Amino acid sequence: MQRHAPVKPIWICAACAHPWPCGNARLNLLVEYHGDRKTMALDLAGLMSEASEDLTRICPKPPDPMDLYPRFLGWARRGAPPNVGYFDR
Repeated sequence: MQRHAPVKPIWICAACAHPWPCGNARLNLLVEYHGDRKTMALDLAGLMSEASEDLTRICPKPPDPMDLYPRFLGWARRGAPPNVGYFDR
């Protein structure tokens, strides 16, 4: 069984090909960082920055940070269920 990890520099999930972090990756992150959401958010912020740089380099149209925020941080910051983005509420 393949791990729900990012495939860089395109930032899709290695297991399901959804944008990373996919729902399963989010669940795994919640388990991995149980009780330490601040550290999880800091790590995700770093990954969001890395993804933004990668996607800006390889895509003809750079990603909008407002699109990356709910994907990487919005769900974690609000403690939303792993498959619900901040702006989806």
